[in-house]
Amino acid sequence: MNIAKVIVDVPAKQVNQTYDYLIPERFSDILQAGMRVIVPFGPRKVMGFVVGKSSESDFDRLRNIEEILDFTPVLTTELLHLGKWLAEETVSYYVTAYQAMLPQVLKATYKKELERLTSERMDEQLEMLFDGRDFISYEEVVQSTISLHTLQKAIQAGEIVVHYLVESRVTKKYVTKVKPAKDIYLLEEAYLNMSPRATKQRAVIKHFIEKPAPIEQATLLRLQHTTSATIRSLVEKSLIETYREEIYRNPYDDHAIVRTKPLTLTEQQQAAIMPIKGRIKAKQHEVFLLHGITGSGKTEIYLQAIEDVLHNGQEAIVLVPEIALTPQMVKRFKGRFGSKVAVFHSALSNGEKYDEWRKIYRKEVQVVVGARSAIFAPFENLGIIIIDEEHETTYKQEDQPRYHARDVAIKRGQYHSCPVILGSATPTLESYARAAKQVYELSTLDKRTNNKAMPQVEIVDMRAELHEGNRTMFSRVLKEKMEETIKKGEQIVLLLNRRGYSTFVMCRDCGFVKECPHCDIALTYHKNTNHLKCHYCAYEERMPTNCPECNSDSIRYFGTGTQRVEEALTQLLPEAKVIRMDVDTTRRKGAHERLLSKFANKEANILLGTQMIAKGLDFANVTLVGVLAADSMLHLPDFRSSEKTFQLLTQVSGRAGRHDLPGQVIIQTYTPEHYSIQLASQYDYVRFFNYEMRLRKSFQYPPYVFLALITVTHINHVKVVQITQQIVKRLNEFCDDETIILGPTPSPILRVKDKYRYQCMIKYKHARNIRVHIKRAIQPFMNQQQHDLQISVDMQPYQLM
Repeated sequence: MNIAKVIVDVPAKQVNQTYDYLIPERFSDILQAGMRVIVPFGPRKVMGFVVGKSSESDFDRLRNIEEILDFTPVLTTELLHLGKWLAEETVSYYVTAYQAMLPQVLKATYKKELERLTSERMDEQLEMLFDGRDFISYEEVVQSTISLHTLQKAIQAGEIVVHYLVESRVTKKYVTKVKPAKDIYLLEEAYLNMSPRATKQRAVIKHFIEKPAPIEQATLLRLQHTTSATIRSLVEKSLIETYREEIYRNPYDDHAIVRTKPLTLTEQQQAAIMPIKGRIKAKQHEVFLLHGITGSGKTEIYLQAIEDVLHNGQEAIVLVPEIALTPQMVKRFKGRFGSKVAVFHSALSNGEKYDEWRKIYRKEVQVVVGARSAIFAPFENLGIIIIDEEHETTYKQEDQPRYHARDVAIKRGQYHSCPVILGSATPTLESYARAAKQVYELSTLDKRTNNKAMPQVEIVDMRAELHEGNRTMFSRVLKEKMEETIKKGEQIVLLLNRRGYSTFVMCRDCGFVKECPHCDIALTYHKNTNHLKCHYCAYEERMPTNCPECNSDSIRYFGTGTQRVEEALTQLLPEAKVIRMDVDTTRRKGAHERLLSKFANKEANILLGTQMIAKGLDFANVTLVGVLAADSMLHLPDFRSSEKTFQLLTQVSGRAGRHDLPGQVIIQTYTPEHYSIQLASQYDYVRFFNYEMRLRKSFQYPPYVFLALITVTHINHVKVVQITQQIVKRLNEFCDDETIILGPTPSPILRVKDKYRYQCMIKYKHARNIRVHIKRAIQPFMNQQQHDLQISVDMQPYQLM
């Protein structure tokens, strides 16, 4: 087996295959599938993933692997298979799929460093190499005569650990610790022989006689009111010794987390968890759809199911959709399972992510709570996978590989023969339809655990408000209720489905709208910087005082953004303290948690925010929820707009009256008669599902068909149209009559970053070879990819803009 099959890190159609490389003698004992290597590729050297080994090749002249980047595989056997499946499924490159599974640190350029972990004697060669040091560079190993197999054995035995030193130094954090260097009776002897004037040294020795356990140097200095000079003197006398110990960066304060015990389940929860527990015990795969209204206790079911899994010595993955949700979820899971939990989401620094990934990799934790990418956690004995708020579009990755975390979860669930739970108060139509057809097993929770009623919902017609002369963004009833709520000392959540100050800037004289010069989209006004920004390409410019077209000074903001609502609130309710949560206020690390903690501590009366506050938040004192622009999503060119509106309104309504105080919800809309708004106000998911399914059937949209979207992008408008036409023509030749191909049509936003975008939509039911047909249709144009031409394929489009 002296030949390695390698996928090289060159994302291009021509090289999307394995290449054979000879394994040099020095690597033959240690090279395994799942490791990363450096290989010569043409004139350059590139990174690659070893996906297998072989004893023969179809080629005569093979080049050697130059370097091994890992001593233990970073991808498990399962993840190697999963990556291949993922690339096929999403019509993307193998290397892109493998890269998506690893933390950022393992994609950067870095050096390696070896740390000695054991105080026992190691192999003679290793002892000579370390020469009494705790750390050595990997270069020293390469230059020595030691066999890498010996080194690998020491790593597997836990005697040595490899650290990746990224240029930004994000990988490790250390503390200095102090411990006794002699037995206690010898310390006692030294203590008695010490000069009475050496009070600080005597105090330190006395500490170790009473408590011989290692202690952080900083803590010891603080306890004994002394300095590092005292420590140095005692080290020189060989009475104590100091050493550096790596600690994991902990993004969460474990001391602030209160341990919890399992709660008594209601009858409905009991009925929902029994079949899940049965599958865990039998180690059988099944997909469960847990359809539970907000506050019905879905999280407790997750926690108790995981308890069974850990009891079996297995592991669990829990996915949550938003960073804003993560702090509360993490508290619940850490509260129940303590240090067995690792956390994974995009707001962590690279170093924190790397630490969390290594905890999983080293089998130091059994539960991962995280956003989408946590689905690739390198566990090898999974007992359950849970996707909370399964309807959320954040589970779909919008760049290559364009996977949906739900599909990956089900694939991993099949591999590990374990159950997958999809939980939501408003499941996607696709999931609920599968449950209705008994492809998934459905469990329904339609009562809150505290038996409290869902909050009353009142729909306010903003057209009538306008006729009555109310031109503000708050209806009279909402203003009245907000005043009452603040008087009672209770809290309010206000949802606005936008960010920024206002949606666009328009001249009232000539109708001119300020657009981005690089994208076909109106610029958004941000008041704190007095700038207009494009939310697609980040272009920005100063707000003009006069209309660039007719020079009129009647240029005004239109629409409503969170900043503008905040300003209006302070005028309307000067006594109210407002916390605003949107993309602009939560850019900084830890901002979500900080703002939510302030609100939980009642430092503000009103939490005003975008979609990120609509779900998962649980505050006992919130009794009023207001939705300011309920229909802002209804008019987007997206067949899911009614479904998204229904989900958002139902979710945000569930934030009120979750505990002892009754709640109420006020929805402001210009289309009060729309079925999604009416049925959301009645919390009637089943009626909404049936109504929406009839529409989807008549217009042939999912779940009645599958969709694929091909988008072609280029700086030349004519070329984009021509290439899209040719792709459509080829698809029509390859596909059967049942497959519908729509297009070419311009994308809803035709131009982004100075590039034109055209698309074609494919609707198919059972086309098994659809991916093969798509690859054949776009193949002739793939070689032009480098010349400003981009062709992207999305096999499950959620973003139709």
